[in-house]
Amino acid sequence: MAHSVWGYDSDNGPERWHENYPMAKGDNQSPIEINSKDVRYDSCLCPWHASYDPGAAKTILNNGRTCRVVFDDTFDRSVLRGGPLLGAYRLRQLHLHWGSSDDHGSEHVIDGVKYAAELHMVHWNPKHGNFAGALKQSDGVAVVGIFLKVGKTPKPEMKRILEEIDNIKTKGKEAPFQHFDPSILFPKSRDYWTYHGSFTTPPCEECITWILLREPIEVSSDQMARLRSLSKNGENEPVNPLVDNWRPPQPVKGRIVRASFK
Repeated sequence: MAHSVWGYDSDNGPERWHENYPMAKGDNQSPIEINSKDVRYDSCLCPWHASYDPGAAKTILNNGRTCRVVFDDTFDRSVLRGGPLLGAYRLRQLHLHWGSSDDHGSEHVIDGVKYAAELHMVHWNPKHGNFAGALKQSDGVAVVGIFLKVGKTPKPEMKRILEEIDNIKTKGKEAPFQHFDPSILFPKSRDYWTYHGSFTTPPCEECITWILLREPIEVSSDQMARLRSLSKNGENEPVNPLVDNWRPPQPVKGRIVRASFK
């Protein structure tokens, strides 16, 4: 990789991340393709619960690779509990991965199905002291993954995030994003798959308990087009649409995916 800045283009994309980030070739990488026939129903998996403080939302930004909403995580004000987790995990940020058209964009693939986008809510385990410490532990981080599918009846939930897109059109732009309760983004069903994996972006640390929600939320084609109107270049550079910021599925390598539902 000539330039060490990773991305999603042919010269710095997922196929080459391992050159600078050897963990990207590890045994517990994400995303993966989930095949229902290989999933194990686990009756011991509890329901998960999120209690989020809308006042914890701080800013929304375009870092040239995704659109991210950042939350205050200095204390346990927005936490995720239950499911496969022990203890409370603090919400740090949420971000999205999407495609260049409505027929792909999600990172996880379910029985061959790709969704238009995938939303990741990133939480960390405060017993490890700080976020950097949590990245070094196998139980350090929990990510709730929510699929976005394009439909006729878009839910209003994504509206708030997409309304801010115009304020963060170019790389490096950041805007205040206050009083937002991310739990409005959850689908009705709490059914989930869970497995041990990694961040889907370099350095691809293998510290994540994934909680992937079975039921997608709906967005409109127009809403997806808005996400694609972001630029991965800075303000004074040519517009370069931020699209296809997803990593393809990685080898499962014997890991078991458990389901909370039959």
